[in-house]
Amino acid sequence: MTVWFDGQDTIGCSLDEVKRDVADVGTHFVEVISLLPGMTSVELLTQTPAGVTIRTNEGLMTRTNVSTRVEPDRVVVEFDERYEAGEAGGAPRVTTTAHVRDEFVSAGADVTHHLVIEDVDATGVLGFLYRRFGQKRMGTAFMDAHRTHLEAAAG
Repeated sequence: MTVWFDGQDTIGCSLDEVKRDVADVGTHFVEVISLLPGMTSVELLTQTPAGVTIRTNEGLMTRTNVSTRVEPDRVVVEFDERYEAGEAGGAPRVTTTAHVRDEFVSAGADVTHHLVIEDVDATGVLGFLYRRFGQKRMGTAFMDAHRTHLEAAAG
């Protein structure tokens, strides 16, 4: 797998809070995605044990092969994502695919969040620009959204 983004952050919550939050992974995904820049509407359309479909104001996101591993000292959420964004006249302007791994490890009173986004592919000119220049912006946005959501959930 080709790593596109690899980052780490500290979140001011307990690992128990993360475990409670990812118990309903569909709701977890919706709440995190809703905190990304530019998201004005995020709706969970379908949820199965292995995946979710989410509609945002930008397009349709499908997360498949969702795996949630809960261990005493860490939680790992892993999935494949396909995002058809910027729909114009029924056809997406850009389709991205990626493999994502979120790992949350207990660090005393806090949690260390390690995010790895791999095998990013995106169509067209916009996709080329996204693949080439979007790593830091998008990876950081996802990490910030996780931190904001989990710290708010922890109170």
